Amino acid sequence: MLGALEIGELIREACRMRGWGPAKLARELGIAEERGSTGLDRQSVRRWIAGQRRPTYWWPYIVQVLDLDADLLQTAECAGTGQVRTDTVASVIELGRSDVFRRNFLAATSAYALGALNLPDPESITRRINRAGGVRVGSGEVTAVRQVTKALGDTAAELGGGHARHLAVRYLTEDVGPWLNGTYTEPTGRALFAATSQLVHLAGWMAQDEGNQGAAQRYYAHAYALAAEAGDPELSATALRGLAVQAIGLGPKFGAVALRLSETCVEQAKSLDDPRAVSYYQTTLAEAAALDGDRRLAVRALAASQTAIEKTPGVPPGESWASHFSIGRWAHHSGMILARLGDLDGGTDHLHQSLEIHGLDRRRSRAIVLADLGQVHLRQGDLDAALSTWTVFLDCADGIRSVKVSEAAQDMCARLERYRHVPEAEEIRRRAEPLLPALET
Repeated sequence: MLGALEIGELIREACRMRGWGPAKLARELGIAEERGSTGLDRQSVRRWIAGQRRPTYWWPYIVQVLDLDADLLQTAECAGTGQVRTDTVASVIELGRSDVFRRNFLAATSAYALGALNLPDPESITRRINRAGGVRVGSGEVTAVRQVTKALGDTAAELGGGHARHLAVRYLTEDVGPWLNGTYTEPTGRALFAATSQLVHLAGWMAQDEGNQGAAQRYYAHAYALAAEAGDPELSATALRGLAVQAIGLGPKFGAVALRLSETCVEQAKSLDDPRAVSYYQTTLAEAAALDGDRRLAVRALAASQTAIEKTPGVPPGESWASHFSIGRWAHHSGMILARLGDLDGGTDHLHQSLEIHGLDRRRSRAIVLADLGQVHLRQGDLDAALSTWTVFLDCADGIRSVKVSEAAQDMCARLERYRHVPEAEEIRRRAEPLLPALET
């Protein structure tokens, strides 16, 4: 349930995106409720934005006027509105359609991220079991969703989320949508919801890697709802991890949210016995704790992640996202966690292990690790090592459409600003220029 402060943050962010003040919102709400432009005083709006009161009666009109997700009608739990829970399938298809038509998404907010924990609708599948009408869905359709998701995911992992995201979204709305609204048995329905959760998660990852944080957050939330309704704890935990990693990437102001989501992610996965999955979620908890300044928790979670990942050598990965968390990827994440905690030597060792010992099979992943390693070298005072590493980063990053790669290039250029007198540094800054415009999208 969203509290008054979270609702206030949501309203404040939506108004900021539109350039509205309390008076403008009050006017639009009065008109929407048919009281007229003076039907609501701006002082009431100011109290909602400040988190001093909950807009119980006015919440449906706020959602309408500010074009908020209808799901939030439920997470706000407004008494007396007469609203019913928004159906997950209808909501995720509408999300995809909005994305197809490139409608604007609100920026990612901590309120929406925490509100996602309340989205699952336990009866969404049972309402559809063997109902009349709609296309008959079986195991073939479920397999198709999984195979298409894997193919699109492989492309995105190699070349970045900016490639082929529109294909994932159109597949969701035009092919998978009718299947979700079809008729099927309960086991098939749960398998279909689980497969769709992976597709929706991929759309979120692609949106995030393209720089569209608002869309990514909503896709991750819907991926969690679908996974929870399917009764799949690993997919549920993975979707929450997506929200947590996004919050970590948004910086310290999202630290508390990242920590809460990461803790819930680990709780969701407590019944799993796949060591890769356990390490995947514990590593995220360690990252969130390090961001939030909780060194003790970060060290404990990192140790748990290492214990788990060291059980996996020689064990082939499964089909899920979590089961593809390799020791090389763990070494990258743990290296950056150690660097954040002040252990630059340990961080450097782990990043070298990620690249040289375990190897990374995706060009996008290698580029990001190289960028991070260059940054740590520079923090250690080793300019030559940083320049050498960043030169290889630029070679690897060519042709990749990923906001993480673009942000890494921008960070690199900012750090090299003080070394303009060094010819090698200036050459790297010049070569990085083609990567920088992507930051403006």
